[in-house]
Order: sequence, then C-alpha cells, then structure tokens
Amino acid sequence: MHPAPYVAILGRSKDTLNYETALRRLELPYLTTLNPDEAASATHLLLPGGGDITPAFFGQADHGSRQIDTELDILQFQALSLFVEQKKPVLGICKGLQIINVHFGGTIKQHIDTADRHKWTGKDQTHYVYHSTLDRNDFFYQLYGSSTLVNSAHHQAVDHLGEGLLCACRAGDNVIEGLFHTHLPLFGVQWHPERFWEQGGEMLFRYFTALS
Repeated sequence: MHPAPYVAILGRSKDTLNYETALRRLELPYLTTLNPDEAASATHLLLPGGGDITPAFFGQADHGSRQIDTELDILQFQALSLFVEQKKPVLGICKGLQIINVHFGGTIKQHIDTADRHKWTGKDQTHYVYHSTLDRNDFFYQLYGSSTLVNSAHHQAVDHLGEGLLCACRAGDNVIEGLFHTHLPLFGVQWHPERFWEQGGEMLFRYFTALS
C-alpha cells in the first residue's frame, strides 16, 4: 500500500497526459496503468475521459456511439470494482463519470438532443451547471455553491442513474453534469477539470485527493 494520496489513472498513457499534468501540478505521485490489480495498490482511482462506452455494457445496441474501446472499458470496470470493494476514493471525468453510472446499473443516452451545446468543436465549449440536490453536503455545493462555469466536450450523457448514485448538478438543458454515491467516497463530473484549472479544476482535484 502506498502512502496517501497516490493516484492510479486507469487509461492508455497516450491519452492521459492532461490528467498526469494536473497531478504533477499538485506535486502528487501517480501511476498510469492498464492493469486493474496494479491500480488497486493506489489509494485513489481516476477514471479519465475518452471515447464512448460499449453500449452492450448498459444493455443497448449501438445508436451512434463513437471511438469505442471495449478492452479499455473492461479494464476500467474491473479497477472500479476493486476500489468500490475497498471503499477507496474514485473520481470519474467525462467518460469516467459514465463508467461509474453504468457500473452501478445506470444507462447512457448515446446522443443527447442538445449535443451541439456540449460537444467538442475543435475546442471545449463552456456553459453553466447548477446544483441540483436539497443537501448542501455534496462535493458540488462544497466547492462551487449553487452554480459554476464548466468546459464541455461530450455528446453522450447519463440517462438513468445507477443504484446508490445521486445527481449533484445539471446543465441548463437538464443534462446531468455531476454525480456522487450516497455512502462511498466516489463522484464524477461530465466536464474536464484537468484542463479548466484556474476556473475550479484545481479545487476539484484537491477535494478528490484529500478524500480517504
């Protein structure tokens, strides 16, 4: 076991540079790996953004999913299972949030009606998200209060929430932008805090790495 915090990024190293940069900015040790058992030696798990989840994992045929990487999906689900079993902190970013939702039995809308407001357009788009629970103890309210500006680069979103998960915030078009577990140290955001550092990203990473 490594001293806390020690973050495992479960992803392909060619796609994880922004996440590694964020952790280096905080001077925190990390490991980028595709080995779930190796990841489980860390104290914290980061599930990064990427392509879309293989729709079969949430019981659907492919209706417009893109950049599917089934092998990576399987490895991310396996790592998440190990961290859930050990009740260790997990942060999901963009696809990572969706992996968390599917792990707990939730589903994904494969192409949202308002994708033009959210999708990558050669750069991130930006929009506001709004706190959506009655409880002020969730991560979103603690960090941002009732609303904050976020960056956006996705065309899919959570549809039905998985068991034990609550929505923390939504965009103006009702897309779920943040979720958390009712009793595990686990949460996810649909935006990309690793490349929105000065506008609240650093706060979110510090919150995550302080969890135990």
